[in-house]
Amino acid sequence: MSVMRRRAMLAGSVVASLSAPTIVRAQADWPKGTIKFVVPFPPGGSTDPITRIIQAKLSEQNGWNIVVENKPGGSGVVGAAVAAKSPPDGNTWLFVFDNHILNPLLNENLPYKDSELMPIMQLGRSAQGIAAHPSRPYNTFAEAIKAAKAEPGKISIGSLGSSLAQIFIAFLQKENGFQINYIPYKGGGPLYQDALAGVTDMSVTSLANMMPHVRGGKLKLVAVTGDKRSKLAPDMPTLSEQGVKALPTFSWWGVYAPAGTPQPIVDKMHAAISKAVREKDVTGKFVDQFDMEITLSSTADFTAFIKKELEVWGKVIRENKISAS
Repeated sequence: MSVMRRRAMLAGSVVASLSAPTIVRAQADWPKGTIKFVVPFPPGGSTDPITRIIQAKLSEQNGWNIVVENKPGGSGVVGAAVAAKSPPDGNTWLFVFDNHILNPLLNENLPYKDSELMPIMQLGRSAQGIAAHPSRPYNTFAEAIKAAKAEPGKISIGSLGSSLAQIFIAFLQKENGFQINYIPYKGGGPLYQDALAGVTDMSVTSLANMMPHVRGGKLKLVAVTGDKRSKLAPDMPTLSEQGVKALPTFSWWGVYAPAGTPQPIVDKMHAAISKAVREKDVTGKFVDQFDMEITLSSTADFTAFIKKELEVWGKVIRENKISAS
């Protein structure tokens, strides 16, 4: 072996020996300072309270100083950009709703690159509900489809714009051969205001948020979008049970981090969140308040899930020429 080569190998081993302990020590010392949970929506809704429930339990179990920062705007785009541009040091985590993965498909001019965020885990999922105003004559979505075929474009249906619900409605129309008047909303407040007043014939939202209005007789449930009946409405058939061509569809909540966040820190946070959510009081809140099916997927499974969802809904978006609402 030449003298030059021996010197190069020695230098490399010295650098490795000096840098490795530094990296390990930095990860072992985590967390240092305040951990930030970014919620790309205003207080209320579902993502904000879910994040705050987890925040409280993590602080209780680990003594961590965690703050929730609401960064609403652009259907979650503003908050996602804040997280994407944050240092990958394990102090910033992004809590998202299902519409997060649609933003790159609907908007070519995002203020961040999708690759700047890394999927960490899915927390849970919940079927959506389709409801009609009580004055409407249809009692199932299959009946609504029949009415829509008789009078194309007359029946209206609302959902949050740039959401999975919007894409799903487009999918249902194409697969079942009917035309409906779709109305996008920027928030749950205006959506429910029009739904309860009968301004729209039907609406698609989280089943958990919808059920108080259904129980009060102010809305009439006509379908659930999951792969089985919901315990919140066990008498209501799924779309598939009604003979409607559909894919099981769920609202879901997940966690991301800035790309490059060290894997040992990711693993530690994943384990901590999983432990917190499995606590009986937290699970109870998620099930009772949000009709959530707890999933706590691995990072690999969550990444694979996102890839599949992008393929399915990306095709629907392209075929129907859907853009951000």
